[in-house]
Amino acid sequence: MRQGMAEKRAAIVEGARKVFGRDGYTRTTIDSIAKEAVVSTRTIYNHFPGGKVQLFRAVVVEGSESVVEARLDAIDRRLHKVAAADLEQDLVDFVRAWVAASHRFSDHFAVVRQMRVESAHVPEEFLTAWRRSGPQRASDAVAERFERLAADGLLATDDPARAARHLLLLTVAEINEQGFHGALPLSEDAEGAIIESGVRAFLQGYAPR
Repeated sequence: MRQGMAEKRAAIVEGARKVFGRDGYTRTTIDSIAKEAVVSTRTIYNHFPGGKVQLFRAVVVEGSESVVEARLDAIDRRLHKVAAADLEQDLVDFVRAWVAASHRFSDHFAVVRQMRVESAHVPEEFLTAWRRSGPQRASDAVAERFERLAADGLLATDDPARAARHLLLLTVAEINEQGFHGALPLSEDAEGAIIESGVRAFLQGYAPR
């Protein structure tokens, strides 16, 4: 019985994610979510008594947590053991894995796109919850790893958090801008070129002299 309830809840959240990503927060209705999830509105309210507000929070936070887990894995696998001779390639591989999470969770990032557009109409608590559960946790983890790289003499910086932001701005931010935050995904070659040139530019500023 409990397994069935869990599966029903998962179906509701997945359906809601698709609708929020397609229609945005303000235009989405419980009826449209019920249709997408193939459940009744009563079933939705049984799981989410707070209706659309509660469901949107679940979609945003749970999606962010899934993305963060994938990105923490990328940090652990690509930046765990880094040597000076391999630094550039390790950073390229790390950013590739980071970007891959965006493709893997494309439905979540469709919601994020809509949330950015509708930020004035989305409750502030959702924006805060999204940042804390997703982007901030991931950025903090990169900064922590960069602090270790600096301590090992592989990066020249007294502000690892800023260095981490600079790497992501030179790579991920450009991919997002050119691809309209996933709405028009770039080719693998185009992404690779941006990542490789961005990492080289990053190392021009942060590689030890």
